Amino acid sequence: MKNTPFTNRHIALGAKMAEFAGYNMPISYTGINDEHATVRNNAGVFDVSHMGEFILKGENALDLIQRATTNDASKLTNGKAQYSSLPNDNGGLVDDLLVYCIEENKVYMLVVNASNIEKDWNRISSFNTKGVEMHNVSDKTCLLAIQGPNATRILQPLTDLDILNLKYYTFAKGTFAGVENVLISATGYTGAGGVEIYFEDKDGSAEKIWDAIFAAGGPQGMKPIGLGARDTLRLEMGFCLYGNDIDDNTSPLEAGLGWITKFTKDFPSRAIFEAQKSNGVSRKLVGFEMIDRGIPRHDYEIADKDGNVIGKVTSGTQSPSLNKAIGMGYVKTELAAIDNIIYIKVRDKLLQAKVVKFPFV
Repeated sequence: MKNTPFTNRHIALGAKMAEFAGYNMPISYTGINDEHATVRNNAGVFDVSHMGEFILKGENALDLIQRATTNDASKLTNGKAQYSSLPNDNGGLVDDLLVYCIEENKVYMLVVNASNIEKDWNRISSFNTKGVEMHNVSDKTCLLAIQGPNATRILQPLTDLDILNLKYYTFAKGTFAGVENVLISATGYTGAGGVEIYFEDKDGSAEKIWDAIFAAGGPQGMKPIGLGARDTLRLEMGFCLYGNDIDDNTSPLEAGLGWITKFTKDFPSRAIFEAQKSNGVSRKLVGFEMIDRGIPRHDYEIADKDGNVIGKVTSGTQSPSLNKAIGMGYVKTELAAIDNIIYIKVRDKLLQAKVVKFPFV
């Protein structure tokens, strides 16, 4: 297992550790419900340094991104970021990712899922026919997500950058906690507000930034948060997790990601996705709340009232904010309407659930 620059901090803080995407990662510290509430109501710090980062440079960098991804990166100006996806050739997704415009038409950063770093690198490289300079900086890049309604207020004294007024999906670069060249981005995977900060792991910068964040935030109730609460937080928002809710066999239109699929340019599987947009999809990703008692889990079957299988659960949990069980899953389109009753197969029982709108909270 790989370690992040913060692994020893997690262990010293008593985190419950486990393997995730090849890394030794903290799953929880004080408990998922407590950590979840900390982020929803105050502020918490996630170590997400396992994520992948690629730098693309050169006059054809934008062209490469445009040909490989579904969203329209030509709309990005300096300091703006975008959610996008990397389609395969068969109507599925290689990954979902973030695109950061560092210098318009010349320098971009792509942020990809930890488990897909090699797969994504190879996929993007296969489109690099025009000499774009590509750097995989994943192993030397630290990434901390400081999330929650009080996150930016707590962090503001650590930088001269105006992070209190950073608009959603924009970023700034500058000095943070005495460390230069830090990228602070108003993005995140929790729906609770806050920022993500990227910086190079050199000259003790990881320890310096971690310590400064907790010196500022600790007295105000900021806590370290594990991947367990990250999952419950993102699920309450209806955010997709690659490998669960989207994968090589799901299209962005099935997953409700038509808004990041722009037909103003050419990209792999465009014809398939356009046909789906015109003709409709046969299945859709929906959110649901349990009516009967029981917790839906990944890969549980979803059925109609007669017990006929109509889909499967992709993600499910007991929502700490709602104190009820929620889930996401693919069902036949004709059964995907809001308030439609569906049934989750738990062992040999059919448990009643209701289709609801995203987000759950």
